[in-house]
Amino acid sequence: MIDKTLLKETVEKAIAGTSVFIVDLQVNPGNVIVVEIDSPQGIDIDTCADITRKIESEFDRDKEDYELEVGSAGLTSPFKVKGQYEKNIGNQVEVLTKDGRKLKGTLTEVSDDAFTIEILKKVKEPGKKKPVEVAEPESFKMDECKYVKYLIDFK
Repeated sequence: MIDKTLLKETVEKAIAGTSVFIVDLQVNPGNVIVVEIDSPQGIDIDTCADITRKIESEFDRDKEDYELEVGSAGLTSPFKVKGQYEKNIGNQVEVLTKDGRKLKGTLTEVSDDAFTIEILKKVKEPGKKKPVEVAEPESFKMDECKYVKYLIDFK
């Protein structure tokens, strides 16, 4: 079985000095290795190829056969690490809380274990015929949410 600790060290060495960060790293049965990476600027194929080569130079296929996949975190995949939240500050996100609320808003702040989104709510002001939209911030602990993901909206 592939040593996950050594694998993580190898990937961290490969991305040292760059803005790239690890989103997920898995070693599945049958030595199927999946490495998900991201960066504030996005990930290109050359970055994935460089990391693949560094992993392959560290792990000898003659000693232990494995399948390797290095790629970027999917655009519609839920956020897994703080770096993904930070990358999406200012973007629209969808939040599903563990109590079943589904909210859409603009990600405005991130800390180590929490984040804030601004949600547009319609408010009826006295003396006005039509309600106006008001941005109200709402904060969440990351562990209070089933998922948070980038919202693709074609409006």
